[in-house]
Formats: sequence, structure tokens, C-alpha cells
Amino acid sequence: MTWLITGGAGYIGAHVVLAMREAGEAVAVFDDLSTGDRSRVPADVPFVQGSTLDGAHLRRTMDELSVRGVIHLAAKKQVAESVELPLHYYRENVQGLQSLLEASRESGVRAFLFSSSAAVYGMPDVKLVGEDTPCAPINPYGETKLVGEWMVRAAGRAHGMATAGMRYFNVAGAATAELADTGVSNLVPMVFEKLTAGAAPLIFGDDYDTADGTCERDFIHVADIASAHLAAARALSARDPGSDLTVNIGRGSGVSVREMIELIGEVTGYRAEAAPFVTGRRAGDPARVVASADRIREELGWTARHDVREMVASAWEGWCLRHPDARR
Repeated sequence: MTWLITGGAGYIGAHVVLAMREAGEAVAVFDDLSTGDRSRVPADVPFVQGSTLDGAHLRRTMDELSVRGVIHLAAKKQVAESVELPLHYYRENVQGLQSLLEASRESGVRAFLFSSSAAVYGMPDVKLVGEDTPCAPINPYGETKLVGEWMVRAAGRAHGMATAGMRYFNVAGAATAELADTGVSNLVPMVFEKLTAGAAPLIFGDDYDTADGTCERDFIHVADIASAHLAAARALSARDPGSDLTVNIGRGSGVSVREMIELIGEVTGYRAEAAPFVTGRRAGDPARVVASADRIREELGWTARHDVREMVASAWEGWCLRHPDARR
């Protein structure tokens, strides 16, 4: 069975490709390279450049590669950008998914994994966010992910595909330095950039109802994200047509922004520079978003293996590979 991984040249996608391939699964990558990097895809993995909006191209690819499973990671994912460009996000994330689902139906795909997000929950006022926590996204990005879950579930039931929605929490780290996150929109690389430039890391608000006043998040190693996809893919292969599974991917443990900045300073050797500058809250930031990871453990036998220090250390290796002068 060949799995087509859309967005497989991206940060998370490349890790999913690695995990699936190392486990002996046949994989191929479909990516428009708008943010992905072709060099992340191993030379012996079939690669097709294209947009998920191009249904005919998708169908040709699936037929030529005998695709029977899809792992859909390709998406626009910047929250602030989604507020500025909502129609762009709905086109890429929703219309692109519709095109992919239509191609999957026509090509006989029997298993479909959808990359979702904790953004579907919005600002949950609970200690641990479970899959049954009401979804109330507060930005267009989160809205497109929730609509995507509905579409995948409905298409699966109607057309006999086993489906899964994978709700990621805060992704960090790298399996290898070469596969590290090259962007600076996530907290860990954002702090790396500030420290190595001699600037203070920013904390947006320290008056939240948390232990140290800063926001708490559930950080999850990208290698754990990838292993969760492998577990879900194998489970879907044995599930009944039309069945659906929605799971959180997290550790079930919160880390505050201040704690994370302190740890980054310790791991990188920039401890003296790691005193943060506190500025005002960002609109829409919930105080605490931490996953309940019970369902994925019960359904898939999966638990996260990596701790926060491992996430930071592995991400730092990747940063130093691209910025050799940063290491102390």
C-alpha cells in the first residue's frame, strides 16, 4: 500500500516521511514547495510537485503511484496571516482539501489521515483539553481545520474511507538537524533568533491565571508527531470503511512560556541573555492549552517519548547547522 503524503517536503511532513519509511511503509510526496524544501525528501521517495487545488494532477499522481492511503499535511498555517488573508486560507486549506478528497474517491483511496490542530478548540477554559471539548476556533486558520475535519469525516462515511483527524498541539524539535524547523513563527526558533541577535525574548503578558502568570502550552516533539501518524496509518489500514477517529497529539503536560525561555537559555548557553522583556497580551491568546492524551493512548497504544529538553536541544542543533556562529 502506497501512502501519498501531501506537504511531505515541509517541517512536519518530512518527519512523517522519515518515520513511515523507516517502518517499511511505501510513501510518496506531493508538495507545491511554497514553504517546503525538496532536499528534505529522500532521493528514493517518489516526489511530485503540484498544488492540491489541481484535482486532475492529483488523480494522475494517485493512479500512477497506486496510492491507497493519504496523509494530508499540506496547508497554510500562520494564524496572524489567516486573519489578514482569510479567503486565501479558505481556498488553500478548504478548497484544496475538497479537491484532494474528490481525487481520493475517484482513485480508490481507502485510508485518509488529516492534519488538524489544537486551534480548533479556540480558548478552552479547561485544565486538560479532550477531544470532546467543544470546538470554538477564534481565527480563520482554526476554522479551516475544523471545517476540514467535518469534510474528511463526511467523505469517509459516504465513500468508504477510514479516516482520522490528528489535532497537534505545540510542535518543536527535530529528529535530525537537517530536518529542523527553518521558520521563526514558533516559540522555540523565535527565542533562538532573539538570543543570537543579542535581543531579549518577548513574553506577551505575564498576568494570566497560571503558576507564573505566563501562558502554558503542551509542547510535543515533532518526532512524536511523526510516530503518531505511523500508528494511526497502520490502525486505519485495519479499520472498517467509513470509520473515523479524532485524537489529540500532545504530552498532557503544560510548560509556561517563561519556563521554556529559561530552558532555552540553559540549553543554548545564552542563559545570561535569556531575561525576557514582558509586553502586553496578544489578542486571542488563551491562558492554558494542554492536551488530554488519553484517547490516542487507548485507541492507538501511542504515547509521547520525548521531553521538553530534548525538543529544545534537537532544535538548537538544527539552528546551529544553519547559523554556525550561534554556538557557544
